[in-house]
Amino acid sequence: MFMGNQIKKIGILTGGGDCPGLNSVLYGIMLKAYDAGVECVGILKGWKGFLENQTIPLDISEHDDLHTVGGTILYTSRTNPFKGVSSKEEKAKELAKKFEELGIDALIAIGGDDTLGVADNMFKFANAKVVGCPKTIDNDIAGTHYTFGFWSATQLASNAMDNLTTTARSHQRVFVVEVMGRDAGFLTMYSGISAGADIILIPETPFDLEKDVIEVLKKRVNAGYKYHIIATSEGAYPNLESLNRDFKTISKETIDKLPKDTFGNPLLVKLNMSQIIVDEMNLRDDLKQEFLNNGVDFECRSVVLGHTMRAGTPNSFDRILGLRFGLAAMKLVLEGKFGNMVSLKGNKIKTIPLSEGIKKKYITPDNDKMELRDLLVKIRYLSKQK
Repeated sequence: MFMGNQIKKIGILTGGGDCPGLNSVLYGIMLKAYDAGVECVGILKGWKGFLENQTIPLDISEHDDLHTVGGTILYTSRTNPFKGVSSKEEKAKELAKKFEELGIDALIAIGGDDTLGVADNMFKFANAKVVGCPKTIDNDIAGTHYTFGFWSATQLASNAMDNLTTTARSHQRVFVVEVMGRDAGFLTMYSGISAGADIILIPETPFDLEKDVIEVLKKRVNAGYKYHIIATSEGAYPNLESLNRDFKTISKETIDKLPKDTFGNPLLVKLNMSQIIVDEMNLRDDLKQEFLNNGVDFECRSVVLGHTMRAGTPNSFDRILGLRFGLAAMKLVLEGKFGNMVSLKGNKIKTIPLSEGIKKKYITPDNDKMELRDLLVKIRYLSKQK
């Protein structure tokens, strides 16, 4: 039986993009650690600070109500310690030895699949005393139903589209709103449905520009609609048939040549899909004529929400989920249940192996949000046809 009192000092790091609720997790950890007599050390700038021994003491008396504050007081980075290494096992063992240099007995890593993938390798190859806490506003980690920060970001994007509607209505304009989501469309789907977006494009269902955008806009304007909101994920992309047939401003080569981040992921934000859609629509004389036939001058603009989606304080759901995750992660440390991560299943906090939890999650075809999206698009213009 593992005894919690063997753990005297724990390190905590936050990696990847910041999001609302990170400080809530820190506070949850610190609350339980203080109660258990365990000292907390903050490792700055994620794995970069871990490699460079950048630490700060975490005294809970100096951080009252930290769970209400956005971002992370530990800073963050997208540093991959395994980049370019020939042997993951050797690197993992080297990383595990850093515990002694840092003066910590265990580590809680808070991050997405990339950050937690490093922690999983450390446990798998070096039996390091690590525990994971899933973090991504994209909500695309398989091991948890929701991640903290997701609902705050969803609400922000929904509010942005609500607000843009007044300008779209005033100018009889088409707005293409780009929402974060490199691989998965949860943020775009949830915020788009919430705000009543007229077209929703996500990575899971490659779109057909003619069928899913141009034809829908023509049907809408003929049904009497004067303005339109298109929500697109930054990682949404056209199917190959549409790319070859409909697109004049990009080609498959454009997508293939995108730069990649330190973990090898294509930087889809560099594609600027919202602007590409705007550019393509502006080349369509048939679309402009359809609008003119209905007394509307065609005008289209793109809006990229970008890092605003990570900004601000967490909402109540994310504050509480962050606190619960932090509490549960610290309890795993005290119980010696390393190599695991905390997760939300229904309304319960559960424990699952890091290796399972960090797998990717996507919106599946049978998801009811898919059906809602399609019904929202179709029924509104159908119901207004005379």
